[in-house]
Amino acid sequence: MNIMHLVNALPSVAAQGLIWAIMAIGVYITYRILDVADLTVDGTMATGGAVFAVLTVAGAPIPLALLGAFFSGMAAGLVTGLFHTACGIPAILAGILTQLALYSVNLRVMGSANMAVNGMQYDLLISSQEVTSLSIRNPIFLVGVSVLVIIGALYWFFGTELGASLRATGSNANMSRAQGIDTNFTKVLGLMLSNGLVALSSALLAQYQGFADVNMGRGAIVIGLAAVIIGEVLLSRVFHNFALKLCAVAIGSILYYLVYQVVIWLGLNTNDMKLVTALIVAVFLAIPHWKGHYLTRATKKGGGTDA
Repeated sequence: MNIMHLVNALPSVAAQGLIWAIMAIGVYITYRILDVADLTVDGTMATGGAVFAVLTVAGAPIPLALLGAFFSGMAAGLVTGLFHTACGIPAILAGILTQLALYSVNLRVMGSANMAVNGMQYDLLISSQEVTSLSIRNPIFLVGVSVLVIIGALYWFFGTELGASLRATGSNANMSRAQGIDTNFTKVLGLMLSNGLVALSSALLAQYQGFADVNMGRGAIVIGLAAVIIGEVLLSRVFHNFALKLCAVAIGSILYYLVYQVVIWLGLNTNDMKLVTALIVAVFLAIPHWKGHYLTRATKKGGGTDA
């Protein structure tokens, strides 16, 4: 094993980690703020890329194509939200239904299982070929700035009355309704915002890798949860501010891809990466429980001795 292979892969790790960080922030909105398990993510992580690819091939400007991808994700989130609120379907099943439907939708949009992303009239915003360059076109810089802008926008939004209503809904829906908040509306809005960010991440990923694929979102929810949990476990005691918590999610995404790259560097079969991802998430989910369980036992033993 050549350590330089791992070192040379670090720029790509940072770039992909930042791209997926936008998706992970979307997952954070549903998983932590709304307290909803939304599995739509696996579908919208392909939808955004599909819409972006079709728009760019059709000659749309890159910003317009990105906006189209974002709105396509919001539309998917709207469907999940209406399934959940208007139809009374449990959130997890509503997400599964939308995710299942999106597979066919994505095939319809692209016309095939995959599609090349071609900036035929306009240059693409980011590319994997620029990841080692020292120019302003380096995707690490461009996506890094995008992540900071998104975090700043979300920090502002969740400080507004509407954003506070959304946070209150996730914290205590019954109390929120008693305060006059339309919790159905806030749930739908949260799902739309979350999936819009996921689709935007998908559009950036499609640019970075040069193509959109109908399976590019498979397992995305697990990666998003991994980023959220890793960021929380490692940085929750340091990052208390809401904006810093979102930064912790972005850092968790980069660390996840670093672990992913280390596993590949160690020679593990890439077919086992889903298993490794599941184990990584399981370990980081278990750490808070282990810490609480064993620290509580240690405290009780110490208290008994002092008495």
